[in-house]
Amino acid sequence: MDQLPKCDANYVPLTPINFLKRAAKVYGNRHSVVYEGIHFTWQQTYERCLCLADSLRSFDISKNDVVSVLAPNIPALYEMHFAVPMAGGVVNAINTRLNPNHVATILRHSEAKVFFVDYQFVQLARQALQILMASESISSKLVLPSVVLIDDIESPTGAIFGEWEYEQLVCMGNPGHIPCEVQDEWDPIALNYTSGTTSEPKGVVYSHRGVFLGSLGVIIAWEMASEPVYMWSLPMFHCNGWTFAWGIAARGGTNVCLRNTTAKDMYRNIAQHRVTHMCCAPIVFNILLEAKPEERREITSPVQILVGGAPPPASLLEKMKPLGFYVTHSYGLTEVGPALVCEWQAKWNNLPSQDQSKIMARQGINTAALAHMDVKDLNTMIGVPWDGKTMGEIVLKGSTVMKGYFKDPKATAKAFKNGWFATGDIGVIHPDGYLEIKDRSKDVIISGGENISSVELESVLYSHPRVLEAAVVAMPHPVWGESPCAFLAIKKNSDGKSNDLKEADIIAYCRKKLPRYMVPKKVEFIPELPKTSTGKIQKFQLRDLARNFVVSETFPTKNTAQVNANTEMQGRQALPSRVASSRL
Repeated sequence: MDQLPKCDANYVPLTPINFLKRAAKVYGNRHSVVYEGIHFTWQQTYERCLCLADSLRSFDISKNDVVSVLAPNIPALYEMHFAVPMAGGVVNAINTRLNPNHVATILRHSEAKVFFVDYQFVQLARQALQILMASESISSKLVLPSVVLIDDIESPTGAIFGEWEYEQLVCMGNPGHIPCEVQDEWDPIALNYTSGTTSEPKGVVYSHRGVFLGSLGVIIAWEMASEPVYMWSLPMFHCNGWTFAWGIAARGGTNVCLRNTTAKDMYRNIAQHRVTHMCCAPIVFNILLEAKPEERREITSPVQILVGGAPPPASLLEKMKPLGFYVTHSYGLTEVGPALVCEWQAKWNNLPSQDQSKIMARQGINTAALAHMDVKDLNTMIGVPWDGKTMGEIVLKGSTVMKGYFKDPKATAKAFKNGWFATGDIGVIHPDGYLEIKDRSKDVIISGGENISSVELESVLYSHPRVLEAAVVAMPHPVWGESPCAFLAIKKNSDGKSNDLKEADIIAYCRKKLPRYMVPKKVEFIPELPKTSTGKIQKFQLRDLARNFVVSETFPTKNTAQVNANTEMQGRQALPSRVASSRL
């Protein structure tokens, strides 16, 4: 059997580009993209991508050349996920929430050959390019990218920026263009940049093989049927929309594009197009739940939501179902894309709704496309017991993991140490094999030898009916070394006020639901939690604030402090000790 070789008949490199060609054949007359009054079929989308790929060749795009795009979830950004690799290039979707310095850093690091800019972000792009031009005088090696404007396809603004306009390139191209053949499935298809909250972002390179397998893996895990109607509430610059920028074509679905993810626009599009699927971070739940009556529309058929990012509290999941939203929890990183999904099991259907929501909040099991996942002690590389208590670092292995960090072999080697990708997330594995995140390694609070999961404490805080946003970090404690400090954004009451809720109210609420040592020793109310450009809470800013706080508990004398310490120690000793990974 070893003498049977690969040949053209039995081996073709895996690439998601073939999803589009197949969709044009099988679902040719079905709507592929909907954007307000604009509608395209799969045949039209295929031809438009061929035309754009043909025009891109005139920019001398060749293998490994990067084409960057700064745009919201519009048809052009969707098409570029196919057209750029069809021209042989690598697509780089830039986060539209970044500042000019970050955009300039990405353009410089990626050496983008062409830069597509939506009219809405011309000012941001112009400032980024000015920063690049200023640095060009220092470095003679830097070459500025060619600039292409993307005007609004439905209501053109007439904006002028750069040398070309997107629709102009589509019209100039040849629909009979023969796309670049993928010779090696390990070739790069996309370049995505991490959030970079405390350092410069790293460039994550995806391969054709990884994207092909990853997109099919998440479709299978989500049990997505053919011809879904998918609303783009998740930015395509987030891991290429968690690979759904390619995956929807594999199911012949309809992409409902959104320029803005407001409650009004989301409810309107769900009702108008009978949306069946959407993805988002938990922050979008708040947008939908807090919508004004005039912004809401009745949801007449179920909407499946795949949620990722920060772990959603069970209390938040319970609030979504009555509105018609059915949530599946996913877990992934820029370096891996969607890796785990909390696949639902029929035996859980008879559980009380609160227990069901707790299970839904787990990150779940690896998709069929990811070979292995585990929770290990990184010192010994031994997996933790499946007891739902013992914490370790989440590690992943498989073909959907990134090729590596662009121009950063040292960081790549560190990430792949010991033959696994170390995520930096702390978790446990339950007896049924389902994984649950407990924290980022740097966010675990070590109080008197006990590891306190900030995620677990935040989940309790979110269950309070007045809590809109919650984040827990460590603050100094005179006895325990560290103790939990909670930062909260509060919902307004019926009188439009939020200052009626006091620190003592929150602490009393937590004492009813948590062991004494896990109860926050300080509660700080702020209008809104600080977030990164990708919507993640910036805990490092909160930690800086918490370092200067004084615990709510007072210790007027040494004896009083000792009595309080002894009381809490008794509560601690009654609980099992939990040991986190070596990175804590």
